[in-house]
Formats: sequence, C-alpha cells, structure tokens
Amino acid sequence: METALKHARTEFFVQQKRNQVTAMQRVALQVVAGIDLDEIVKATEEIKQRTRRRLLRLIERERLKGVRGHWSYDLNRHIALKQAFDRIC
Repeated sequence: METALKHARTEFFVQQKRNQVTAMQRVALQVVAGIDLDEIVKATEEIKQRTRRRLLRLIERERLKGVRGHWSYDLNRHIALKQAFDRIC
C-alpha cells in the first residue's frame, strides 16, 4: 500500500514538472516569436513548415548574436527557440 502511494506521489510530481516545463515553453515561444504552440500543433503541414523555417531563421540570428558577442544576445531565448523547434518537429 505504501509503495503504491509513494509511486503515485512520484508520478504526480513528475507530471506536474512536465506540465510546468510545457507551460514555460509555450509562454516563451509566444513572447519571443509571437507563435502560439497550440495553433501550430493543430495546423496544416504547410503552416508547420513555414513555422519551422521561421524558427530556424530566429535561431540562426540568435546564434550569430552570440558568436559576435552582441549585447542583446540571450542564452535563454536561444534555448527556448531550440526547444520550440524540437517540439514542433
């Protein structure tokens, strides 16, 4: 009984953390790129391709900022864009 309860508790916290990460990614993508992840997931393949190309351009621009040491480079933005791209693919 206790093991089942501990297992259920662990699963609950894992799922809660997963939901938190997903919510953070959705907000970050909306703020950084103006893209709603829910709409993209439901969108046609053409729109998904267009979004992937847009994200690739944004990732490349962010990468170049980092390489050049630009003051506006943000590692968190770079990571958020890459995670969003991986999620859409």
